[in-house]
Amino acid sequence: MALIAPRVTAGLPADDARNLARSLQDSNDITVFVDGTVHRLPDQARDAVVDLLARLGRGEAVTVSSVEEMLTTSQAAELAGISHTYLRNMTDRGEIPVEYRGTHRRIRQASIIAWLESQKRKQEESASGDDTGADADAS
Repeated sequence: MALIAPRVTAGLPADDARNLARSLQDSNDITVFVDGTVHRLPDQARDAVVDLLARLGRGEAVTVSSVEEMLTTSQAAELAGISHTYLRNMTDRGEIPVEYRGTHRRIRQASIIAWLESQKRKQEESASGDDTGADADAS
């Protein structure tokens, strides 16, 4: 997954910030128009937009960026269906990339999914190779 570079927006001028803050006071109802069409945002998106607008309404500068989900070794092992010890050994061997946060290992969810897909491909190739060998023995 490619992440988009963060976008930094300066705080609003004081008058605009006050007007926005007043509009948001006691309201979580946000209507979004895209090309003249009204869109209802899912709760998580609405909450993020309200938070962004509230920060701008306080005159704060904001940064909007993507965050790729990072997993603990236990979470990654559970997702992969393997033991966390086996997973840690794979990270030690460099088979799965790992990042350290202090002394704690963190693994990108995308890395685990990519590893699972590669394992599936290997199994499929192995199975198709076995079939070919069985056909050759039968002739």
